[in-house]
Formats: sequence, C-alpha cells, structure tokens
Amino acid sequence: MFPGPSGRLEGLWKETSGDTIGSAVFAHPHPRQGGTMHSKVVFRAARALGACGYATLRFNFRGVGLSDGRYDAGSGEIEDYRAALDEAQRRGGLPIVAGGFSFGAAVALRAIESDARVSAFVGVGLPLATETGAGLPRPSVPALFVAGERDAFGPPGLLRDFAGDSGRIVVVAGADHFLEGKLETLETVITRFFEDSRVPAGGR
Repeated sequence: MFPGPSGRLEGLWKETSGDTIGSAVFAHPHPRQGGTMHSKVVFRAARALGACGYATLRFNFRGVGLSDGRYDAGSGEIEDYRAALDEAQRRGGLPIVAGGFSFGAAVALRAIESDARVSAFVGVGLPLATETGAGLPRPSVPALFVAGERDAFGPPGLLRDFAGDSGRIVVVAGADHFLEGKLETLETVITRFFEDSRVPAGGR
C-alpha cells in the first residue's frame, strides 16, 4: 500500500532479477470494465519491463481492489498515476518508464506531461476510439505504441494518425484489443523496443 490523493493505493512492486537501470509504472484498463493490476496484458508488460532492467510497479486505481476512493472518470486517476510515479521513484529511483494498457495508457499519457523523471512511454491498446482517448497529448519521450490489428477500441489507423512520428508503432497481426493469444508477442515487442532504443539514463 502507498499513499494516494484519495487514500491508500494498492500496488505490486517487482524488483528485477539482474542489474536495475531504473523503475517503471504500468497501469491497468478501465475500472468499470473489470480492469485491475492483475489483467493479463498488465502482468505481461510489467514482466517484460522487468526483464529490460526496470523494477516495476503495477497498481490499482482508486476504488479498485484494496485501493481507497471511488472511480473518477479519469480525472482523479491521473493523480493516482502521479502518486505511483512518486512511489516508483522512492523505491527504484530514476529514470522512470511510464506505461499502461487501454484506459491506463490514456491516463499515463496525461499524467506524464512535463514530468522530467519519465524517460520513455509504453502504451498498449490506446483507446482512441473511445471518450477516454479524446484529446490525448502526444508523448515527448521515446515511445512504443502497441495495437492489435483488430482492436475496435484503438484501431491501427487512428493510432497512426495520433502518434505520427512521436513513437514506434507495432501492430500485432490477428490480435484484438486484449491481445488474446498474442501475449508472448507483446513481451517480445517491448523487449526489442528497449534493446533498439537509446532511452535516456537519467530522465529528460
């Protein structure tokens, strides 16, 4: 448990098995649609980040699991995410990789604007075809966007229009929004992004 703006937030902190080069925060999908820090995509993404050297925090937004508070339509959740960044810095240091799946990816993008601690962004299933995805800022740090070829909530075409040249886009063939049957591919894509990218070692 760690302090959040509406009380305590529940999280899972995972150290790396080897050398640690920083920390990461990865957020879950929509609370009103069953999203929790135990969602399969969140677990797999966090595991990949750990393999890349980032001690990783998964956490439940307000009102989910043991986290205090109530769902706040994305507004209060931005502050929850910033509290998670603080906790990751306290436990694992800088730089921080920020990311999320679906609703969590959208919240993360809003939360990290102008945050110099964040050195990279990983967004999976960015829900650009929903209200949650309206008016999102582009990341100003190295970014990876992952979408399923058949993602109805974040179609690859909308993602390309949104991201432009602000990050690497990977479309997973045959996959839906939840990347069913393609989670190994997700881990590989994240690992390759950090192998190929020169992510700053100390924030922006």
